[in-house]
Amino acid sequence: MDWALLIGSGVLEAVWATALGASHGLRRLRPTLLFLLTTVLSVWGLAVAMQTIPTGTAYAVWTATGASLTVVWAMARGTEPATLVRILLLLGIISCVVGLRVVS
Repeated sequence: MDWALLIGSGVLEAVWATALGASHGLRRLRPTLLFLLTTVLSVWGLAVAMQTIPTGTAYAVWTATGASLTVVWAMARGTEPATLVRILLLLGIISCVVGLRVVS
């Protein structure tokens, strides 16, 4: 259950990062409100998951999930290039996180 909560919190990290970018410096109301809500929920989920998952592993999974999904979303929307090298590097991040899960 805590692993699912941790992954969900990582997804919310991608949402808040994207909303933060869309808020234009916290000057647009809707993206700013989405940023604030998802930030609180994301950090709360991380905190709960860290009760049973080691801190280093939980934080690495949380940040890697959020960062990877943020980049994938930007590639899908066409705001960042989807090159082979970038995709391979993202797969490397994901592989490392899966490795942390396997050995924890």
